[in-house]
Amino acid sequence: MNGTTGTPGTTGPAPALGSGTSRVIVVGSGPTGLLLAGDLAAAGVPVTLLEKRPHKISNLSRAFALHARALEQLDARGLADELEAVGEPLARLNLFDGLTLDLGTLPSRFRHVLVLPQYEIEKVLERRAAEAGVDFRHESEVTGLTQDADGVTVHVRGGADLRAAYVVGADGMRSAVREAVGLPFPGRSAIRSVVLADVLLAEKPATLLTAAAVGDAFAFLAPFGDGYYRVICWHRGRDVPDHEPVGLDEVREITRLALGKDYGMHDARWMSRFHSDERQVPSYRVGRVFLAGDAAHVHTPAGGQGMNTGLQDAANLSWKLAAVLHGHADPGLLDTYQGERHPVGRSVLRSSGAIVRLAMAKGPLLAARSVLIRALGHAGPVRRRIVGQITGIGYRYPAPRGAHRLTGTRAPDLALAGGGRLYEALRGGRFVLVTPDPDPDPGRGPRYGDDRLAVARWRSGRRTTVLVRPDGYVAWAGEDARAPEIEQALAAHLG
Repeated sequence: MNGTTGTPGTTGPAPALGSGTSRVIVVGSGPTGLLLAGDLAAAGVPVTLLEKRPHKISNLSRAFALHARALEQLDARGLADELEAVGEPLARLNLFDGLTLDLGTLPSRFRHVLVLPQYEIEKVLERRAAEAGVDFRHESEVTGLTQDADGVTVHVRGGADLRAAYVVGADGMRSAVREAVGLPFPGRSAIRSVVLADVLLAEKPATLLTAAAVGDAFAFLAPFGDGYYRVICWHRGRDVPDHEPVGLDEVREITRLALGKDYGMHDARWMSRFHSDERQVPSYRVGRVFLAGDAAHVHTPAGGQGMNTGLQDAANLSWKLAAVLHGHADPGLLDTYQGERHPVGRSVLRSSGAIVRLAMAKGPLLAARSVLIRALGHAGPVRRRIVGQITGIGYRYPAPRGAHRLTGTRAPDLALAGGGRLYEALRGGRFVLVTPDPDPDPGRGPRYGDDRLAVARWRSGRRTTVLVRPDGYVAWAGEDARAPEIEQALAAHLG
């Protein structure tokens, strides 16, 4: 497999798995790092996960929502149903000023956003990673790294240096890995002096997620599930430094301005003030070092897209690293991570920023917002595009010239003969070949092995043959394809 997008720091062949420099070091144990490390370990790649914090999953969650595409990725790992049982589904997403997005018509098994705190997701992902054999090393702060043609040496404060074939920085906005490779993080602060508080409420809100912007104030409420609610609020006229203390009276006042009431909030267990940035690195790869999640891109929390985008970064990169390290793919495949994920990160920055700016509009922009909302009520394609961006199901990856129209698109959860589903067949990090023929080639299984390729048949009479990548995107497709054409596609994508 050859990459199509160039990045700085072209590397040579990947070291053999037994050479001592074959493993991957993942830095950061948030959802992005946990999913990535778990995928690699499940694929038989030795993985070390470094985290500077002690081993304790915090209940101070940043994110509260899993969108459809992230749920599909978790479904492909057998985790979605477990999380669905913990969270609460929300079929309509209210943004601001009456703009509501109906998720009930999504072309997905998950026609909703799943509301649950980030730490619940981390618990499940950490358990999976541990069961797969990830080597967790907490209280291990990365202070720098050096790389050469054969691998990367990671320097850890107070500990011995570690060596790996590749390193992935999933260590957040203040990424030590990003700093170590010298990548800039251009952008700006979009909103300053945002107030956070985790509180109990005397009155339960009428909706699962509550948000509104009125005049100069904005507020958002989301449940933890343990009785506490996360409050995020902002007032245009209170631009104070992040270190300025927060009082519950301030949180109540801004919430009343935005929502009309403060729901009798009391007993805050945590309060803080922060600023929300819009930033993205120019390259997600420097040689043998990759960035994913908030280490590569940060944006406003509008639309709840941050954690979801990071999970999809991990799903895109993990199978490619495993394929290269196992010798099934040329290292050039890793270049496609930049070409596929960087445009998505840029799009998320734009869409989340647009939501915030429209929510907090004043003057002429406020009138324009009202016109836009009315227009969206009559523009189905535009609404579908917005829903596709926020939920993640609307993105597609670049395809070669002349490729089938499905190439690069997200594969929906296809119904397979025998009662199975595509995302069940994807479990185990495999490619899935979906064909109209009951037995396209009996010898294909032994050639690639059941752990690399699953062959399935359409439940319907469709004549399209589709090869789906482990991350649920279409690698190749053909109409009424013959065996030689299918074999050529398999050889190109599976090695």
